[in-house]
Amino acid sequence: MLLQLPLIGLLPDWLTFALGVLDLVIRVVVLGIIPGNRRPTTAMAWLLAIFFIPTLGLVLFLLFGNFRLSRRRREQQQEVSARVRAALAASHDVDTTFPGPEWLHSAAALNRHLGSLPMVNGNTIRLIPGYEDALAEMAEAVRNAKRFVNAEFYIMSWDDVTDELFTALKEAADRGVEVRVLFDHLGTLRIHGYRDLKRRLKASRIQWRRMLPLLPLLGQWRRIDLRNHRKILVVDGEVAFTGSLNVVERSYRNPRHRRVGRKWVELMSRLEGPAVTTLNVVFATDWLSETDDLLEDQLEAAHPRGDSPAQVVPSGPAFANENNLRLFNTLIYSAQHRLSICSPYFVPDDSLLYAVTTAAQRGVDVELFVSEQGDQFLVHHAQQSYYEQLLTAGVKIYRYPKPYVLHAKHFTVDSAVAVLGSSNMDMRSFSLNLEVSLMLPGEEIVAQMREVEDMYREISKPLDLDAWRSRPLLRRYIDNVARLTATLQ
Repeated sequence: MLLQLPLIGLLPDWLTFALGVLDLVIRVVVLGIIPGNRRPTTAMAWLLAIFFIPTLGLVLFLLFGNFRLSRRRREQQQEVSARVRAALAASHDVDTTFPGPEWLHSAAALNRHLGSLPMVNGNTIRLIPGYEDALAEMAEAVRNAKRFVNAEFYIMSWDDVTDELFTALKEAADRGVEVRVLFDHLGTLRIHGYRDLKRRLKASRIQWRRMLPLLPLLGQWRRIDLRNHRKILVVDGEVAFTGSLNVVERSYRNPRHRRVGRKWVELMSRLEGPAVTTLNVVFATDWLSETDDLLEDQLEAAHPRGDSPAQVVPSGPAFANENNLRLFNTLIYSAQHRLSICSPYFVPDDSLLYAVTTAAQRGVDVELFVSEQGDQFLVHHAQQSYYEQLLTAGVKIYRYPKPYVLHAKHFTVDSAVAVLGSSNMDMRSFSLNLEVSLMLPGEEIVAQMREVEDMYREISKPLDLDAWRSRPLLRRYIDNVARLTATLQ
């Protein structure tokens, strides 16, 4: 029974009958409620949980079944989107034209429809593959700040490696620069030194907030796995950084990682030009959600600094659609010659899996870069359950050697476009996390990304289909069981 009570055999017959009827009613009701606006696979996973572990399954669904943010946050997102559209319609200074095939213009139109931010021309874009190099460049940009600095990262830690950046933020605030810092509450809470981070921020003039805080005593409560996973730094509205890097030392201050030499490998980008403003719109939206302060005076369009187009693509549960997934599928289906994907957590839904395997089957040269050994047990094994299907379709899989974790998130399509940002290719990034991606058309930026991909390929191990099929049965079993959790991760 759904209502399993230890003493149910001692209850009066009429109460036992009533509980049985209620059990049946609940089962019938959830059959009609849970599938609504959910993927069939996700709905089936929840229904199976409720039917096989009734009481616990129902409690978990009530806690985690709704992946939308609060109505207030969704309305704020809609308000900001409407203001952006109105400002762009009234502006004649923003160049939204760019060269490229028709399918790329169609993808840009999709992004603008879903996320309200246009493709903007006149940028300079440079990739930064070095972990410490990215932190050093961000610190240098902050040291040159004159008006404001906006920093937003899923994880932040004030440690020996990040001290230069935090010192630059503190000193900028001391000399009168408006410095704002956002970090995800639970993402940062689990990192050693969280209390020290809060203490040092409180002692500074930095304005800081926790994103999506879980503070029940203060009335701040929501589904605990809805997280803000974005990584953004904006300085004076002129320079910005975004990509996959969290502001923490390379082993995440974890003694177990340090013992085995596990370090994270990232990719960041440095931008100048109008795309900086659109990135700042994303920061301003998240700052509004935590403070009710919109920062409108910071959102004037930045002057052109180059000739590269760029489009910022925000996504997450504040939007009605899965903006990143729709973009990824659109671009992958458009590939004609080459598709290179790097994702630390590649646990695709059916639509993305079909897009990737179909590309390989129609003759596109498809390669996937992943880590040989992941840092998250269930996600890594769920990811491995897809390898045979991918290899059979003709996808080349390269595993970045352990103990390193290839945490960079990007892909390229032909010589036409590159995409990078904070978004993994898994259901968490598509439905549960607030993410930000950059769509970057042009052969120049693709060439930069190819250099990074070539570097990965040179040191990675290609996966052989026959060898993979011969792995031990226990490993296959664990992979397949982990795959069942993919739609709920």
